Amino acid sequence: MKLLYCRVSTAEQCELRQTELAKELNIEEENIFLDKQSGKDKERKELKRLLEFCRKGDTIYCESISRMARNTKDFLEIIEQLNQKQVEFISLKECIDTSTPQGKFMLTVFSAMAQLERECILQRQQEGIAVARKYNKYQGKPQMKIDKEKLS
Repeated sequence: MKLLYCRVSTAEQCELRQTELAKELNIEEENIFLDKQSGKDKERKELKRLLEFCRKGDTIYCESISRMARNTKDFLEIIEQLNQKQVEFISLKECIDTSTPQGKFMLTVFSAMAQLERECILQRQQEGIAVARKYNKYQGKPQMKIDKEKLS
């Protein structure tokens, strides 16, 4: 069976770019697993559901490795779990197919690149905050307003 895993980082982001792949690959709507949260770790509802649902002989498609995981260790653990279940993984952007030795090798290289990308994003964010603080421009997150009546 063909399965598709999609992920966007926030609920506001649009997943259409990824879900359109289902049509191209003839994947049924009920075989699309979509998370709307960060890929910083494996604690995602639909990812867990996908990993429980898939079985021997299935193929999981994903738009890119970074949609599956943003950290090499997590990604390789996911792939190991799929290997144990005899489920193939295909990353469309990177053209990686884990049914080949070359695909398995490239998988490790690209997952390390996805982790590097995430770490660079965080580093740039921290640098920007430091500069903003230096010039008293950093506001931080807006304060949350609490409705005291609802608390009573």
